[in-house]
Amino acid sequence: MTAQPPSISTDDAVERILARGGAHLAVAAPLGLGKPNRLLNALYRRVKADPARRLTLFTALSLDPPAPAGELQRRFMQPFLERHFGAHYPRLDYVDDLRADRLPANVRVEEFYFQSGAMLHSAQAQRAYASMNYTQVARDLADLDEPLHAIVQFVARRGARCSLSCNPDVTLDVLDALAARGRPRPLVVGVVHPDLPFLGGDADVDAGFFDALVEDDPAQPLFALPRAAVASAEYAIGLHASALVRDGGTLQIGIGALSDAVVHALVLRHRANADYRAALGALRGGDPSDDPLVRRCGGLAPFARGLYGASEMVMDGFMHLRRAGILVRTVHDDLEVQQALDAGRAAPAPHDGGHYLKGAFFLGSKPFYDWLRSLEGEDYDGLRMCRVSDVNQLYGGRERLDAAQRREARFFNTCMIATLLGAAASDALEDGRVVSGVGGQYNFVAMAHALDGGRSVLLLRATRESGGRVESNIRWRYGHATIPRHLRDVYVTEYGVADLRGRSDEACARAMLAISDARFVDALAAEAIRAGKLPRDFRVPDAWRRNTPEALAARLAPFAARGLFPAFPFGSDFTAVEERLLPALLWLGRAVERRRWPALLGALLAPGRADGAEACLARLQLGPGARTWRERLLGRLVRGALARGAAAV
Repeated sequence: MTAQPPSISTDDAVERILARGGAHLAVAAPLGLGKPNRLLNALYRRVKADPARRLTLFTALSLDPPAPAGELQRRFMQPFLERHFGAHYPRLDYVDDLRADRLPANVRVEEFYFQSGAMLHSAQAQRAYASMNYTQVARDLADLDEPLHAIVQFVARRGARCSLSCNPDVTLDVLDALAARGRPRPLVVGVVHPDLPFLGGDADVDAGFFDALVEDDPAQPLFALPRAAVASAEYAIGLHASALVRDGGTLQIGIGALSDAVVHALVLRHRANADYRAALGALRGGDPSDDPLVRRCGGLAPFARGLYGASEMVMDGFMHLRRAGILVRTVHDDLEVQQALDAGRAAPAPHDGGHYLKGAFFLGSKPFYDWLRSLEGEDYDGLRMCRVSDVNQLYGGRERLDAAQRREARFFNTCMIATLLGAAASDALEDGRVVSGVGGQYNFVAMAHALDGGRSVLLLRATRESGGRVESNIRWRYGHATIPRHLRDVYVTEYGVADLRGRSDEACARAMLAISDARFVDALAAEAIRAGKLPRDFRVPDAWRRNTPEALAARLAPFAARGLFPAFPFGSDFTAVEERLLPALLWLGRAVERRRWPALLGALLAPGRADGAEACLARLQLGPGARTWRERLLGRLVRGALARGAAAV
């Protein structure tokens, strides 16, 4: 065991970092949950106040609670945000300044992944964005012209051991890459967080790994994502996608409503198989077992052998799959053992119990963090936190082992736009502005093509609303591509599945048209015809014209009425009154965005009656005590929206 590091204060940590870097300071902090906000804020304020110094911060996914926009949103969100994040959550100062384009000239923040949409309108953030694959971050940090002076991150501690917990992803790779190049080791400062789960695998290190540990920092609440609501279109996507998962296979999955929908469908398939098959059959208009892709690559039966999880992100979905008895296939880090088990032979002794889930970082809800803290026995030992270079690629001398472990791998990811010829835009807009980042998506797609039996499945909603208009997310062409068309594989929308792997351009165009929204299919087909990718006598089949939101809702309505597709499939962080308010406020927001003045006037002049309206108005402080004309006006609008039942605009 190495010598234990000194325990220092936040102020002392700032002084040590400044002393290590001198006038030109380069600091790295992990993405997401692992950022020690108070330490970063103290360091940022010191440099900001001293023009003689310069700071470059290398990081990604700087998490920030949402800022309400507009009075109704503020009345709804502010009490929720204080309850969920705490009234004194230490927001990152540099994020506030970046959003407002007021970052001082002596500070630069280079991120390779943004919180989705957070920096679209920040010129400073857009200019400093570094486009790179997650697995290449360590390499690029090690190749900087100037040395990296410090790495700071949250850690968990148990006596002489520490856990990198939520972020072993890049820290370990960076230190190894620097050492391999003969470059100096940066100052490594861990900030001990009492609520951070202590997890094993690569994350479990001797406390002497750190040069210093900060233990006086008042624990900031762990940034917990509110659990998402799932709409009908998302449930449909989840159902289609779930039939592509092979029992005994491997699962990679992201975060958000689409991922929740996939997980919910997998649990439904396992626990209520008859209902699952009936819902999927109604959605597809026929027996899903007749689908050649399902027969070849997926399945409909409950999981007898179970799944193994290998994902850069560990999130709530894996918790639900573990609890449901689905995430139970274990793999072993000894190739001889793995091959013996795959062949049905007795494993050479001795060997450990293996693991059911491997991930490079975690992020999720409060119940998810509680679950991680409560793990013990096989549940604890079987979750291995690892380097991103381990889980996101097949290189590094482990190719044969990775291929044996990740059999029948399904890499589920989301994209914003897909083209008829199979390219995908997932991280940026046509004009180059970055919405989020590439992250690991390219790696997953490449692995799907490299692994026998592997498939990349990109999920997207067929349409989006923008500026009060409905637009297709499937285009003939788009001015930016995250995944090029030569890596095309499987796409899933609410209207079905398009298998593009190895297909001709004409076959791809037809397959993508078949899962497009009917309102746009004629225009899309016409563009493909003009480009010569479809014959001039091509006609849109009648079946594709049934791809409408109304038809989709009707197919799923009987199952939704039975409670199979609840608004919050895995629980809600909102109160019952807040859940009642959400669709009404969404209705109002969309009506304003679309300038549906008659609908708004109707809600204002004839608000009608709605059960629970008084409690909803009281929650917004718009009840009988409302004094100003503006408050009374807002109250009448909300009452009217509640009476309408938040019907679609």
